Amino acid sequence: MTAPVVETKGLVKSFGDVTACAGIDLTVARGEIVALLGPSGSGKSTLLRHLNGLTRPDAGQVRVLGADVATVKGAELRALRRRVGVVFQQFNLVGRLTVMENVLHGALGRVRGPRYGIVTWPRSVRAEAFEHLDRVGLADRAYQRAGSLSGGQQQRVAIARALLQRPELMLADEPVASLDPETAASVMDLLVRVCREDGLTMVCTLHQIELALEWTRRVVGLRLGEIRLDEPTELLDAVRLRGLYLSDPVTVP
Repeated sequence: MTAPVVETKGLVKSFGDVTACAGIDLTVARGEIVALLGPSGSGKSTLLRHLNGLTRPDAGQVRVLGADVATVKGAELRALRRRVGVVFQQFNLVGRLTVMENVLHGALGRVRGPRYGIVTWPRSVRAEAFEHLDRVGLADRAYQRAGSLSGGQQQRVAIARALLQRPELMLADEPVASLDPETAASVMDLLVRVCREDGLTMVCTLHQIELALEWTRRVVGLRLGEIRLDEPTELLDAVRLRGLYLSDPVTVP
């Protein structure tokens, strides 16, 4: 059997008196598109941060792409992070740089030495970056300042940057939370499509129930740091998922 891309066992993480992850067991197979759904404070973003070593567990195991994230450090941790693309809610672009320069930053983990300007990057990397910009529909904006783009366009640039890493796992933390509903649906469509085209595994935190139902194949529902629901999307509906946000907890049947 193929080893899972993500595997956590008994994951515990607390911040002072607040338990963000209370013994989470989660397995994600290669190629899965998984949504982590739940109210603010449910632990979904903390769980996601464990998957590329931004947060270390207090107890339990976290394995990603075969690596023990709780113990790797230095060169091994950097090597793991090169295999994990991340799309953030706030885009994390450098607004004064061009779109192309921002995308090229996705290749920093596999080129040597500092880069000053587009022409200092290898021609093959520049061609690959332009190809990804074309995939996200922004090839015509390659030399425009990133800060002049709309929110939806900036998130598309961030997706292109992540793709240039050549990741095996894509993590998306509330990638459309700051976008209007129409733009959010468009960006989710793009993100899921490119992951499927490239055979990537994706774990995505969301608040929007409708987007989780439409674009993902599995929903993991969290509440108070615990998994309360883990089912294929086709077996779920909006009524059940809204229960995650109610005071009466949803339990796995």
